[in-house]
Amino acid sequence: MPITYRPYKVKKILNASKRPDSWFWTSYSAYPYIGCQHGCLYCYSRERKYCQYADPDDFSRVIKVKSNAAERLRVELSRTSLGMVMTGDYQPAEFKFRLSRQMLQVCLDLAFLVYVLEKSHNVLQDMELLQAIKARTSAVVAFSIIATPQSSNYDLLKVFEPAVPRPHRRFRAMEQFAQAGIATGTALMPTLPGLFDDDANLEAVVKWTADHGGTFVLAAALTLADQQKDYFFRQLHDICPQVVPLYQQLYPAQTYAPADQDYNARIGLKVAELCEKYGIRDRQPRFIPAGDKCAVNKRIAEMLADKTYRLELAQAPLYKQWAYRKAWWAIDGFPQDIRLVYERMGLRGLESIKGVGPRIGGEVEELLTRLDGV
Repeated sequence: MPITYRPYKVKKILNASKRPDSWFWTSYSAYPYIGCQHGCLYCYSRERKYCQYADPDDFSRVIKVKSNAAERLRVELSRTSLGMVMTGDYQPAEFKFRLSRQMLQVCLDLAFLVYVLEKSHNVLQDMELLQAIKARTSAVVAFSIIATPQSSNYDLLKVFEPAVPRPHRRFRAMEQFAQAGIATGTALMPTLPGLFDDDANLEAVVKWTADHGGTFVLAAALTLADQQKDYFFRQLHDICPQVVPLYQQLYPAQTYAPADQDYNARIGLKVAELCEKYGIRDRQPRFIPAGDKCAVNKRIAEMLADKTYRLELAQAPLYKQWAYRKAWWAIDGFPQDIRLVYERMGLRGLESIKGVGPRIGGEVEELLTRLDGV
């Protein structure tokens, strides 16, 4: 169908998180387009809070172009603290407007770390710029890939991702980034229940990632909300009605993620097992700027965030999960190097940090010792 581009100017482009996202370790996000020509049927960006289209189908055929994206990004990043920015959008609109490239240049100029999560191999066109960012700070290029030809439903992938380059092209691009020394891997997001979540497909995604130089596979289940949920269920009824009862069971009214925690745990544990088998990680390594005065805090927070994730997969009691979650939040945002606090006050100093407490304080003490031994 014909595509309509609607350029306009924004007053604000940078989204700042209260704390880093523990999936990608990004603190900021900024994107040059609203809407996406890739047209993935499952895309969360059709949710009402992201998408201002009266007709959900306009999401993939009316692309709103933030013509002053780079200018606004430069102004806003100049006023904030250093961190990792998730940016870049290599849908076909990028060939016409080149805004992703301009935004990467801003990040390079201001020495911000960059995370690109991409559906297209066309991110290769900015390889040299990403290498320059990596040389100055850090750059990660992850590819969203949910299926391989090993999936029994692979023929349906073209229906669910109507204008997305085939997976083998993304894997080849991954290999090129790995050869260039840029951290890369796969975001197996979302897993689609009953369609692309079979063991054969999960293993193929992990194996292909490892074979193409990727160092991680991040897996998370489909999320559905408001108008996107209605839209996706209509698509399922038309494309594969046999799985509709499964989705009705997993996503009852007002449920955002799968209501069955066993499903989330099964996927996460399976991917963790496969990543161990193929020598890669099921979590995103955190990149910390050189010279960061609180680098130790950030590394400890990363370890506690990983512990939180393992507790989620084990379906540990929620109070235990939240104890570790609050602890990594507290340490990540603590304004002093906690190693100095420990050197002055010992375990009592760690326990005094609001959100840590005695039991986790003891674990933090062990983690500090481990870091000192590296």
